[in-house]
Parts: sequence; structure tokens; C-alpha cells
Amino acid sequence: MGTTVKLIEDENGVKLDPTLYRSMIGSLLYLTTSRPDISYIVGVCAWYQGNPMESHVSVVKRIICYVNDTLSMENDNADDKKRTSGGCLYLGNNLVSWHSNKQNSISLSTAG
Repeated sequence: MGTTVKLIEDENGVKLDPTLYRSMIGSLLYLTTSRPDISYIVGVCAWYQGNPMESHVSVVKRIICYVNDTLSMENDNADDKKRTSGGCLYLGNNLVSWHSNKQNSISLSTAG
């Protein structure tokens, strides 16, 4: 599936179990709190939770592969241990604005 392919209702596709699809979407929605780069596409995939088709699951699997492939791009800096967060604002396919921030402080945990 190309990067410019639109996700559609796909009424003629192969229907799948909505429970599994909802579980996958739920996990990805939880992940969007720390991965704003996938927020938009996960939201689009969530629109199809009522009647998921095989084509929708293939997009969700691509998102999971993307997340897996980008795990090595840690948000933590090894030197200062401060987390970096950011986000992008798109209008259609066009990037309108972006931001990146580093935390002012860090949290230390103690083992009990």
C-alpha cells in the first residue's frame, strides 16, 4: 500500500472480527500519548471500528511495523535523560506547523 493511498469504507472487502480490530486500535490510541507522529492515521483507522475490513487491518499492521521500526529512535537523550516531545499539524497532506520541546526537569525513581 503506497503512502498516498486513501483509506476508504471498502464495502466490497473481506469482513473481519471487529473485536480484534478494536483491540488493535485501542492499543495504538494508548500509544499516541507518547507517539504524536501516529495520532492522525490512528484516528482515521478508528473511524472504521464498526465494520473493519481486511484493507483496514493491513493499514493498522503497517502502523505497528512503523512503530516497531522506529523504536531505535529513542526520545531520551542519554546525556541529560530529558524526554523530547513534539507534534505536527497538517491541513490535508500539507504540513502547516510543527514543534519540539524538551522537558525542563526529570523524574527519578527509587527502587524499593
